[in-house]
Amino acid sequence: MREFSVPATATVAEEENLTDMVWANAERFGTAVSFRRRVDGTWVDVTAADFAAQVLAVAKGLVAAGLEPGDRVGLMSKTRYEWTLLDFAIWAAGCATVPIYETSSAHQVEWILSDSGAKAVFLETAAHRSTVDSVVDRLPEVRHVWQIDGPGSEGAAGAVDELTALGADITDAQVHDSRKDVKADDLATLIYTSGTTGRPKGCELTHRNLIAEVRADIAAFPRLMQPGNSLLAFLPLAHVLARAITLCGVYARLTIGHTADVKNLVRDLGSFRPTFVVAVPRVFEKVYNGAKQKAHAEGKGKIFDAAEATAVAFSQARDSGGAGIALKLKHLLFDKLVFTKLRAALGGRCVAAVSGGAPLGERLAHFFRGVGIPVFEGYGLTETSAAACVNTEQAFRVGTVGRPVPGTSVRIADDGEILVKGEIVFQRYWRNEAATADSVRDGWFHSGDLGKLDGDGFLSITGRKKEIIVTAGGKNVSPAVLEDRLRVHPLISQCMVVGDKQPFIAALITIDPEFFPAWKEQHGKPTGASVEELSGDPDLVAEIQAAVDEANQAVSNAEAIKKFRILPVDFTEGGGELTPSLKLRRNVVAETFSGDIKAMYAK
Repeated sequence: MREFSVPATATVAEEENLTDMVWANAERFGTAVSFRRRVDGTWVDVTAADFAAQVLAVAKGLVAAGLEPGDRVGLMSKTRYEWTLLDFAIWAAGCATVPIYETSSAHQVEWILSDSGAKAVFLETAAHRSTVDSVVDRLPEVRHVWQIDGPGSEGAAGAVDELTALGADITDAQVHDSRKDVKADDLATLIYTSGTTGRPKGCELTHRNLIAEVRADIAAFPRLMQPGNSLLAFLPLAHVLARAITLCGVYARLTIGHTADVKNLVRDLGSFRPTFVVAVPRVFEKVYNGAKQKAHAEGKGKIFDAAEATAVAFSQARDSGGAGIALKLKHLLFDKLVFTKLRAALGGRCVAAVSGGAPLGERLAHFFRGVGIPVFEGYGLTETSAAACVNTEQAFRVGTVGRPVPGTSVRIADDGEILVKGEIVFQRYWRNEAATADSVRDGWFHSGDLGKLDGDGFLSITGRKKEIIVTAGGKNVSPAVLEDRLRVHPLISQCMVVGDKQPFIAALITIDPEFFPAWKEQHGKPTGASVEELSGDPDLVAEIQAAVDEANQAVSNAEAIKKFRILPVDFTEGGGELTPSLKLRRNVVAETFSGDIKAMYAK
């Protein structure tokens, strides 16, 4: 199949904008709990009426500060309640939000604020303030810098209180008139792409784009998006996936919590107890690997491995006529022994999960579905306002990223490139006509990703055009297939397949720092031994070789990894090898580890 379309369930009217949902909720469901804020270790309720009042108060401050409709406002912060509050306040003042990852360097911050022409910027911490202060003299358009956490204070103190006081003389009507003047096709947010190559481009998303995405997602997940259900947001809100799902939560009247403390995520999940979670595949890999590691460390490895195999088989059987009586009994046994504990790790009430941002391995998808937490994998980009396709309860096919969301069409070009069309698709890149012309033609967005549609409209991702490796023998190899399978192994953190213009395919592999200590203990290695010291250890090499052999089963012999190199350090965002959304910066890795790559091809 070359093209598949799903009709829209609703259209976006010209006069609509994203602030409408805040006041609709406040007026009709004012006492409903819209958010739960973590204050001094306790979750505190924020009603729909409370939230609308706070949005209005901050928006008044923005108006009083002299910001005008259409102005861009930067927002650099970890995931927290104030992020969403400020986002809506910026819209209520008629302005557009420019998200900045809180881990961004001074150079990145300068580029985004300068290119966007931001008139103001919100920061979270004193460290962020220092970053901006180091470049602000080169940003003549930035007139205001507000810090969410004021000096020596916590929570809402700082920017929120300052703006609330500043706007005391602005009337409610002034803000409401300002926000009602914003139309569906006006700019809502300017999101700068991660920039795996070159400078990040500003992607213009309108109120129409995001409202269409929200309605499509709610139509795709009617059970998850029921009022009163709960969602814990922990992905960076600068990423379009987390932002879109949070907007869905406000629109559908879910109860939303925020946390940026991923190290204590299990604790927060346990206390917040969400109905569902949204994450990137690496989070699901960590949950799986952590459970496996703990079971093996406690001497229950055989039980876990048997439970894992049962979960995968049980899920696979659902796609081929259903499980037999013997498999059902085994599944029931392991549900009591193992699966209930895994569900408890996600809070005990979690009925499903949504995954995006990168490919999710098939075995991992089958494992979680077999455990009782189906992971609905989707596909989208910043340019498609998050999900363009997604698996749902009604249409779920493991190994695919689902069908197009309502109101969206997907086409496969002659060269295999995925094209997307619909109200969720952006119109242009900010001040970049050349990039826009290259990406949007005849209303179709050219994603740069490669894929195929099956006879029922389910999309599978097969690679990325710019990442295709062409070996010296002329063989085209998509690295994603091998890399996704390798990363499932608990001992492997990151990997990058190489081999362009070379006689064979090879791989750079890093060791997971969380799993490595347990592996050393299980194999009798010195506790203090580093990855570098053990990189040639026969046991470590054999374990990685087994993972490589497993990954190679997915490809032909010409595409298989023939050599690999265990690197002494992991790829990190701080080191420059990963983007904030954890995508590989292949050019950086290739340059940094050029010596290791050359060594694999040395005769």
